[in-house]
Amino acid sequence: MEKPFSSFLELVNQRYSVRSFNSNPVDDELIKQCLRAAHLAPSACNAQPWKFIVVNDPILKNQLADATSKHIVPMNHFTKQAPVHVVVILEKPNLTSAIGSVIQNKPYTLIDIGIATAHFCLQATALGLGTCIIGWFDEKKVRKLLQIPPFSRPVLIIALGYPEKPDVPAKHRKPFENIFNYNKY
Repeated sequence: MEKPFSSFLELVNQRYSVRSFNSNPVDDELIKQCLRAAHLAPSACNAQPWKFIVVNDPILKNQLADATSKHIVPMNHFTKQAPVHVVVILEKPNLTSAIGSVIQNKPYTLIDIGIATAHFCLQATALGLGTCIIGWFDEKKVRKLLQIPPFSRPVLIIALGYPEKPDVPAKHRKPFENIFNYNKY
C-alpha cells in the first residue's frame, strides 16, 4: 500500500538503509512495482545495462544471505531477516554507451545501475517497504547460486521487506552548505 508523500523530498527523506526486517512476506505485485520503477530509469545511450534477479525462495534467499555475511569483516548479518533479495546484474552495454565510457573515462554502466537501483528503492519506500543496498558479498558464490553467465556480473543486492520499526532513524549527513558551490569549486 502506497504511502502518501506531499513531495519528492519527503519521500527521499523517508528512505533509509533498513537493517531490521519483520517476517511479513512481500506481495509479488509490490516487487513488480519496484521493478517497473527501475525499468524506467534513464541510462547512458539508453543502454539499460541491468537485469534484476528476485530471490524469494526461502532456502535460496538464506544461501544468498550467507554470501553477504561470511567474510573476514563481519557485515550484513541482518540479511537473513529480509524476505526478499533482489540481485542487480550488470549486463553488457550497447556499443554507443561502451564507446562513450572509454572515451570519457567514466563507468556509465555503473552510474546507470546506481540510478536504476535508486529508483527501485524509492518506489519501495513509497510502498511502505524497506531496503538496504549491499555491495559487500562473495561474487563467485552469488554467481554460482543464481547461475549467472560469465558476461554478466552481480554488482549489488537489495535486501527488501517491511521494516521492523516504523520510525525513520535520524540521518547523519555532511552539512548541507558543504556539498555544493555555485560557479566554481
